[in-house]
Amino acid sequence: MSNKSNDLYRAVWRWHFYAGLIAIPFLISLAVTGGLYLFKDEIGQWLNADVVRVEAQASSTVSPQQQVSAALDAHAGEAFRYVPPASPTHAAEVDLTTESGRQAVFVDPYSGDVTGTLPYRGSIMWVVRYLHSLNYFGETASLIIEIVGGWTILLVLTGLYLWWPRGRGGALSVRGRPRKRVFWRDLHAVIGVFVGGFILFLAITGMPWSTVWGSKVNELANGHNFGYPDGVRVNVPMSEERLAENTETSWSLEQAQLPASADAEVPPIGLDRAVAAFDTLGLAPGYAVSLPSGPNGVYTGSLYPDDLSHQRVVHLDQYSGEPLLDMSYADYGPLGRGLEWGINVHMGQQYGLANQLILALACAGIVLLCVSSGVMWWKRRPTGRLGVPPEPGDPKRLRGVLALLAIGGVIFPLVGASMIVMAVVDGLVRQRKRQRVPV
Repeated sequence: MSNKSNDLYRAVWRWHFYAGLIAIPFLISLAVTGGLYLFKDEIGQWLNADVVRVEAQASSTVSPQQQVSAALDAHAGEAFRYVPPASPTHAAEVDLTTESGRQAVFVDPYSGDVTGTLPYRGSIMWVVRYLHSLNYFGETASLIIEIVGGWTILLVLTGLYLWWPRGRGGALSVRGRPRKRVFWRDLHAVIGVFVGGFILFLAITGMPWSTVWGSKVNELANGHNFGYPDGVRVNVPMSEERLAENTETSWSLEQAQLPASADAEVPPIGLDRAVAAFDTLGLAPGYAVSLPSGPNGVYTGSLYPDDLSHQRVVHLDQYSGEPLLDMSYADYGPLGRGLEWGINVHMGQQYGLANQLILALACAGIVLLCVSSGVMWWKRRPTGRLGVPPEPGDPKRLRGVLALLAIGGVIFPLVGASMIVMAVVDGLVRQRKRQRVPV
């Protein structure tokens, strides 16, 4: 390897080390929680089977309004969402706001009896989701995910450069035995080649949830009804309410404005007629109904199944029962469709069990990749020192790598700010090292 190539290799290796130092602890957490959340439906149904499942009956079901009334009789409060049974063996869900907080009350649709209660968005799998995004620790903590996502992208790209064979062994094979560092170096490299693409995909498709970059992209997708345009089917009055405030929705529609019901002297149609209207309009089983939040509110039927092509949102005027807006995935703008596809695959939903299993294997590979990097570093590090890779002989090589990193920093500003901090730290490390070298 020439001095020029060796300098570039050292510069890339140094920043690969820094990226790993920042990202690896979080990557392990993301891989474990993400791997579990891929099977959220299966785990949730198993853990809460006595609450969310019922025995199918030949008899007809009680009305949706009776189911809501049963939930309110058991828990005083105000209903804001009703989820009809997704199948003959599922309980209906009535979401309430009570004095003790929001609750999800489950009702047997055949008898009208309450089968149990869970905290609204407080189940074990929701906790796993909040841990995955760090929202469990507050809004500020979630900023870390955006930083980690950017450093993870850098980690993969620099790792690919370091892996490139250059005529040496260990590119696609593992040499030596576990007690040797070369074994862990080769294992790390081989695993990285196979899961690197998945890591890049997951990091990029996870960015829409980030606080700074994600909110800006969300604004671009929805700020002017892009992806949720006013009057897709009819020209309807829009309220100041956002869809995410009313119901659980797809990411690209979170900031979409809700239509407003027209003032009328006739009484509201009620939940029973609203559910009948949604069934007549052809919403598939599994949809949820958000109840009107005031005299100008609407009934919102929303369906977000695993298959994106079946996504649908319908808003009904609460007085006339007429659809104010009826939107499916095909009506999204190009940005919305692309973002939603990436998110759906990221969550293991789009392609069924195969999607779940492939990403679960990728998550296991990520954990093993992180562990192998730690073992490799431990065997290489000098005693009592951090073991930062050597700096290039020509500092210009390091500046060249930093210039490339700056491009990513412009795209992801929060990541760029953290890179500036790390560049300053690296400069101080190099300066301190030079001061220790005798003249």
